[in-house]
Amino acid sequence: MAGSVGLIGGAALALPALLFASEAMAAAPDDDGDRADIQVIGHPDPEGLLPDQTAPKAISAISAAFITKQAPTLNAFQLVNLLPGANVSSSDPYGLSASSGLTLRGLGQDQIGVLMEGAPQNDIGYFYAYPSQFADAENVRQVVLAQGSVDIDSPVVAAAGGLLSLSLDEPAAEPGALVNLSAGSYDERRLFVRLDSGAIGSSGLKAFVSYSNNRADNWRGAGFDKRQHVDAKLLREWGDGNRASIAVSYNDASTSAYPSPSLADWHAQGRGFNFDERYTEGNTNYWRLYRGPFRNLYFAAPVHLKLSDAVVFDSTGYLQFGHGNSPYGTQLATTGNYLGNEELAQPIALPGAVNGVATVLGNYTGKQVRAGNVSKFTVQAGAHRITAGAWFDYGTDRVTQSYTSIGADGRPVDEWGYQDEAIHTADGRLLAYENQRTVTVTKAFFLADSIAITERLGVEIGFKGVDVRRNGRNYLPGPQSKVHFDRFAALPRAAVHYQLDERQQVFANVTTNFRTPNEFALYDSYYGGELVGQGTNALKNEYSVSEEMGYRYIGPSLSFSLTAFHYHFRNRQVATVIDSGGALVNSTVNAGSQTSYGLDGEIDYRPAKGVSVYVSGEYLHARLDDDLAVNGDYLPTKGRHAVSSPTFQFGVGSTYDDGRLFGSTALKYVGRQYATFTNDESIKGYATLDLSIGVHLAGLIDAQRTDLRLNAINVTNPRVLSGVQAVGTNAQDTFGRNGTLIAGSAPTYYIGSGRAFVATLSRAF
Repeated sequence: MAGSVGLIGGAALALPALLFASEAMAAAPDDDGDRADIQVIGHPDPEGLLPDQTAPKAISAISAAFITKQAPTLNAFQLVNLLPGANVSSSDPYGLSASSGLTLRGLGQDQIGVLMEGAPQNDIGYFYAYPSQFADAENVRQVVLAQGSVDIDSPVVAAAGGLLSLSLDEPAAEPGALVNLSAGSYDERRLFVRLDSGAIGSSGLKAFVSYSNNRADNWRGAGFDKRQHVDAKLLREWGDGNRASIAVSYNDASTSAYPSPSLADWHAQGRGFNFDERYTEGNTNYWRLYRGPFRNLYFAAPVHLKLSDAVVFDSTGYLQFGHGNSPYGTQLATTGNYLGNEELAQPIALPGAVNGVATVLGNYTGKQVRAGNVSKFTVQAGAHRITAGAWFDYGTDRVTQSYTSIGADGRPVDEWGYQDEAIHTADGRLLAYENQRTVTVTKAFFLADSIAITERLGVEIGFKGVDVRRNGRNYLPGPQSKVHFDRFAALPRAAVHYQLDERQQVFANVTTNFRTPNEFALYDSYYGGELVGQGTNALKNEYSVSEEMGYRYIGPSLSFSLTAFHYHFRNRQVATVIDSGGALVNSTVNAGSQTSYGLDGEIDYRPAKGVSVYVSGEYLHARLDDDLAVNGDYLPTKGRHAVSSPTFQFGVGSTYDDGRLFGSTALKYVGRQYATFTNDESIKGYATLDLSIGVHLAGLIDAQRTDLRLNAINVTNPRVLSGVQAVGTNAQDTFGRNGTLIAGSAPTYYIGSGRAFVATLSRAF
C-alpha cells in the first residue's frame, strides 16, 4: 500500500507543479533584458481551503471557490473528506445513497452535530444526519467543520465528535440565472437551475430559488437512484448590520441501498456482493426490495438584530418534516404469527402465498415533525462580551416496522410502507414488528463570557444546561405501553486565546459533551412472541471531557495550524446495526470508558496567484479503558484500539485557476480500521484520488460566465472496503474473563465506490 500511496501522491502533486511551472516560465525575464526588481508579495487563499480563523478551538472550512471545482453531485460529507480527522466511507461515487458514513477523530456520525443555516439536521431519535438530503452544492457558500469543540449556542446534542455547519449562498444583488448540465458514468444525468431575483423594488428583499434533478444507475449491482431537490432563500438587510432570512430546502429521493458484506463475503465475492437483478419466487434478495423513498422539508429563519452599539440579538427558528422507508426483503407465513407477545389465532391473508409462505416487503418507516428555536443576546460591557440564550426543540418520531405484499414480478405494491397498503391481521390490526411513537423535548440554556484581558489575550468561560425528555407509546400488545425518559446534563467549558503577533496565535480549551441513549432503547422488542429486548430508561448518558491546544500561523502565502487533542469518555456509546428477527435495526453498544488523544494539522501554501496546495493529517491514539460486558461475562477489551478509529490519515489537495484554465486534485489516505472491540478483525488502509480539469469560456462565446469541467472521482479505482458499517463485539469465539465462551459475530463493511467521470457545462445568464 505504501508504494501505491506514493504513486498516487505524486500524481496529486504533479498537476499543480506543472501548472505553476508554466506560469513561472511565462514570467521569466528575457536573457538580454534588464532584470527587474523582485517584489515579494503574498497570495490570498484562492480556494478557501484554509480560511483565516480566530476561534479558540480547532476549526477547518471549505468555501464555494473549492466546491465549484468538485463534481456537483458530491454531498457535504464527501466535500469535507480532505479536512483533518474526517474519515468518509462512501458507497457510491455520486453521494446519492444513504449507505455511507463519516467519523471525526474516530467518533461516528451519530456523534457529529450538523447545522444548515443554523438549524439542526440530525435525526431526533438516533442522532444521524443524512448528507444526500442537504442543499445542492451550487447553493453552499461554506462548509465549516469544528472537529471537537461545538459552539455553546449550537442547537445540537450528541456532538462530542464536532460540528459540521453549512451556510447557504446569499441571493445575488442583480437578477440572473444559472444552469448546470451534467452527464457521466453509470448513465449519470443531472440538471440544476437557479434563478435570482436581485433587489425586489424598494423592499430591500432579494431571493433565489433552485431546482435540481439527478439520476444515476447503481455503480455496482442492479438499481438506480433518483433525487429531486429545491432550495430557496429570501433575505432582507437593513440599517447597521440587521438582517433576516428564510431558507427552504426540499428533498424527494428514491435510492437503492448497497449491501454491506462481511469480511468472508468480501473475500469470496468482492464487488460482486450485490442484490439480485431479477426476481424469482421466494427471493428476498431482489434489489427492488431494498429501494428506499424519502421526502424531507426544512425551514430555517435566522435573524440578526443590532439593538444598540452594545446589544445584539440573534434568533433562529426552524421547522422540519420528514417521511421515508428503509425497506428489506423477508418472508411471512399465514400462520404462527405474533403481534408483540400475542399469538394470532387466525391466519393472515398473504397475497401470492405458496404453501402458506409469501415473500414480502419489510418496511422500516419513519415520520418526523420537528420545530424549535435558539435565541441569544450578546452584550458588550467594557472588556466583557456576555452571551445569554436558550434553546427549545419539540419533535415527534413515528416508527413502524410493517409488511407489504409484492407482485409476481417482485415489485412492491407500495414502496412507502403506508399502513393502508400494509398487511393486517384477521381482525384488522396492523401486523407490525415494531410500532411506536416518541415525543422528544429538548430544553437548554447557556451563559458565556468572553473577556479581553489585554489586546492580545482573551479568555472565555461558559455553562450550558441541557434537558432531554422522551415520552413514548408502544402500540404492540404486551406489558409495556407508555415509556418515559428525562435526563439533564451540566456542560461547563473554558477557553483561552493569545495573539502572539499579527500572524501567530495559540489557543486552548476544555469542553464537555453528552449523548443520551437512542430512543429505541426505551422499548420492549419481541420475536416469535418472546421478549428479546428489554426496554429501559435506566441507561446512562455518555459524558465526555475534551481538551485542545493549538497553534496557528496566517501568512501572506503560507498558512498552517496544528492542534493537539485529548478526550475521556464515560459510557462511550458506539452505533451499530443488528439483525433482529430478519430486520436490520440501529443499535448501540456501551463500550465503557475510552481515552483518545492525537494531533491534527493542515497547511495551505499559495506559491502564485491562483495556485494552492493543501496538506492535512491526523494521528489518533484511541484506546478502550474497560473490558466489555457481554452476556454476564467480560470480553478482554481493555487497552484495545477503538473501532473505526484509524491511527493515521492524511489528505493532499491542490487547485489551479489562471482565469482561463482551472483544475484540482484531492488525495486521501486512511489507515487500518478495527471492526471489533477485541481487535480480532480489521480492514486495511487505502487511498483515493479525485481529479478535475476545466476551462472558463467567458470571453470566447460572450461575456457571461460559462464553464466546462470534467471531474474524475476515485480515478485509481482501488478495490477496497472503505469503512465499518456495523461493528461487532468479537468476530471470533472468545473466552471471557470469567471463562464463558462468547460466540463471535461478523461485522459488516462499506465497499468503496468505483471510478466515475462527470462532465458539467455551467452557464450564467
